[in-house]
Amino acid sequence: MSTTDKELRVGMVGYAFMGAAHSQAWRTVNRVFNLPARARMALICGRDTAKVADAADTLGWDAYTTDWRDLINRDDIDVVDICTPGDSHAEIALAALAAGKHVLCEKPLANSVEEARAMTAAADVARAAGVRSMCGFNYRRVPAVTMMRQLVADGRLGVIRHVRATYLQDWIVDPQFPLVWRLQKDRAGSGALGDIGAHIIDLTQFVTGQRISGVSAVTETFVKERPLPAESSGLAASVDGHSAPTGTVTVDDAAVFVARLDGGALATYEASRFATGRKNALRVEINGSLGSVVFDLERLNELEFYDATRPAVEQGFSRILVTEGEHPYMSAWWPPGHIIGYEHSFTHEMRDFIEAVATGVDPTPSFADALQVQLVLDAVARSAELGSSWAEVEPTLTAAAV
Repeated sequence: MSTTDKELRVGMVGYAFMGAAHSQAWRTVNRVFNLPARARMALICGRDTAKVADAADTLGWDAYTTDWRDLINRDDIDVVDICTPGDSHAEIALAALAAGKHVLCEKPLANSVEEARAMTAAADVARAAGVRSMCGFNYRRVPAVTMMRQLVADGRLGVIRHVRATYLQDWIVDPQFPLVWRLQKDRAGSGALGDIGAHIIDLTQFVTGQRISGVSAVTETFVKERPLPAESSGLAASVDGHSAPTGTVTVDDAAVFVARLDGGALATYEASRFATGRKNALRVEINGSLGSVVFDLERLNELEFYDATRPAVEQGFSRILVTEGEHPYMSAWWPPGHIIGYEHSFTHEMRDFIEAVATGVDPTPSFADALQVQLVLDAVARSAELGSSWAEVEPTLTAAAV
């Protein structure tokens, strides 16, 4: 079939931050990439009728529903895109795979290793019937990050010795910030560790081609009680001078750990939502025997590259502007020097997913890859609980591709 004849009819569950990001990508992807199938934004799902109806209109979906089971049971849905909190990932993904739907699930894959294992096993069974699945670690699709991986794979850095990764935010520094779902373990699984730590775990393993084999970690919750959201308590922040009711924060605010990679490198990781002044500061540095490379999300069109093989008089970190048509993904966009942004990483994610599904290829990162990240998160949590003692990362039952 031609690009215009073959459709992948998408049903998306969730319409908040990630739902909006995914919607923008589904709307855009076929307008900039020549793909073997065309995505159709068929159905969006959310629990609140008025809000999901507004989201469908605003974000560009054909129709809406308030029950994800209805979405999965429809014959006119080919792909289920899961953009909900982590506590519902497993239930929705398992039902979708059993119904023969291709699945794209936001990270982290699940709230526990047990759920992630079940999802991976279901994905393996579904794959035999031609059903594809992928976990949405969007930062893999930033062109500079993909180029970073190519530099490592091409041997430009030599033997990898050190990895440094940080992901810093400050959106909950105010102790009066309400107890939203991301601060509740039963909804989110963990705090900064799973929310943003998962990103740098996946990103560094993707770039280096090595997996984390063991960790020693500490975590901290700086503000342990927070006001309940107004919609939960039925009260405003204060009533007649009295404080609103509070609830307990049951996740970490920050996680710091050292790690060993299975290729011999040493690594440090820091994930915090209490880094005052840092809004969305992700940074990764890789040091090797022949050079180093640095990526900073706040300058996402750039890499810093140090080539130790050059003459001493020419050495120093060089700035590479990743906007050439020969750079990963960039041929679909603008002339050289015209930068792209955060939202493009999701468009590239949908591009790769559509191409894989339409051509019968397994997309990456697979559920097995995401399970491996979940096992690292679990090892970090176990180490922190035992007082920073060393914790080995459990092996996956299914080989991950990294």
